[in-house]
Amino acid sequence: MPMTDGGEAPDMVSFRECARRVVDEGIAPSMTHQRVSQLAAQPGFPPVVPVGRSKAVDWNLARPFFKALAERAAARDSRRRIEPDEQ
Repeated sequence: MPMTDGGEAPDMVSFRECARRVVDEGIAPSMTHQRVSQLAAQPGFPPVVPVGRSKAVDWNLARPFFKALAERAAARDSRRRIEPDEQ
């Protein structure tokens, strides 16, 4: 898909696919599409686009949101912290 602003082409994914990628990429140990839907109501969540009865989000924008969310969770919960030798 060509871009007019010189940016990266959007990678639109459903909330279900977004939750799967969060887990597959090791951003969070678990995630459901219901939780993604809840997070979509928070300030700072990337724009959501309705697609039929589903909703989609650009993964290129959502990934940094979920990484920041995981970092905040790790600061609160020692079980989620990444040890330096695990990186």
